[in-house]
Amino acid sequence: MTERQFGDLRVPVLIVMAGLPGSGKSTLAEILAGRLGAPTVSVDPIESAILRAGIEADQPTGLAAYLVAETIAESVLTSGRTVIVDAVNAVEPARLQWTALAERAGVKLRVLEIVCSDPMIHRERLDKRVRNLPHLEEASWRAVEQSLEDYEEWTGASAAMPRVTIDTVRPLGQNVEAALAFIEG
Repeated sequence: MTERQFGDLRVPVLIVMAGLPGSGKSTLAEILAGRLGAPTVSVDPIESAILRAGIEADQPTGLAAYLVAETIAESVLTSGRTVIVDAVNAVEPARLQWTALAERAGVKLRVLEIVCSDPMIHRERLDKRVRNLPHLEEASWRAVEQSLEDYEEWTGASAAMPRVTIDTVRPLGQNVEAALAFIEG
């Protein structure tokens, strides 16, 4: 089901993935998209396309990718459909961007914070990951460690967002069911 039922009204949902690179966000987003019949808007392929267009990497391409993702997600929501946004969302401004979008679109927001509590498993996933995104390097374990240093706690306004933390060391099926229950609840 892509929308939650409220009487005879179908209300789309803005589903936002958050978490470190290699934690399992994209894998879970892909499965949820299939189960919910919802499109996924992923920031990394957007940034790769921006770089492929010739925009220099020293420009704020990450910010541009988030803004493009927001525009696409808003278009999907405006059409009456649920959408999944796949991004790290490491800092408060990025997280608040999705709150503002949900408010503008008049939809429910559900944030799935994805973690991998076992560093060995997390590192193995990164070592095996091949995303085929031209102009974007695969994240190294050192880059993830640096991202962890920059990953802000969920405090202030972002702490009030409807959010669940899903640990991807658990079996994938359990995580999918937990995510669906949270989205539908």
